[in-house]
Amino acid sequence: MSINASNKSHDDSGFEDIQSCVSACSLPSDLDFSDRKFPIEKSEDQWRLALSELSYKVARKHGTEPPFQNPYHDQKAMGVYLCVGCEAPLFSSEDKFDSGTGWPSFSQSIDRRILAEQVDTSYGMRRVEVHCALCGSHQGHVFPDGPAPTNLRYCINSASLKFEPSDSEEALNQKILTWYSSEHFEKKSNK
Repeated sequence: MSINASNKSHDDSGFEDIQSCVSACSLPSDLDFSDRKFPIEKSEDQWRLALSELSYKVARKHGTEPPFQNPYHDQKAMGVYLCVGCEAPLFSSEDKFDSGTGWPSFSQSIDRRILAEQVDTSYGMRRVEVHCALCGSHQGHVFPDGPAPTNLRYCINSASLKFEPSDSEEALNQKILTWYSSEHFEKKSNK
């Protein structure tokens, strides 16, 4: 399920083949969001207590986990992938595909308003970093080498995600819609 009506074009990223895109996935981001405000704010100590060491390094410090050594790269179960920092629904298993890169890959996010983008020029290349718009947790990068119709590949770190399985497509869609209609979402989005 996707609430995206259309995705922005990422054709100007400068990546011409899958190998350059795969190499770009393995590099952390040098972005610093310490001067930004997000609807969900926690102190560094609170983040360290709430997240595993790896999730803190990846989600809060813009790191990258090793390819093929993470729990969701080959996950095939139906469900929703939530932000590890705030449990906002970011990706659906319906949009997951095997990119061969060793990280979970998705052709689109559930809602572009919840998955924000930032140009990342670290390491002498231009990439588009993606992060949770509610808590600022780094998720990964998006590249223009995915399957049709979006032609996008969201290369996401498992350490930035929490998976909630669903028994059916209907249950999956209901889980996502319930989050959007919850008081929990209302409070976060109105801050």
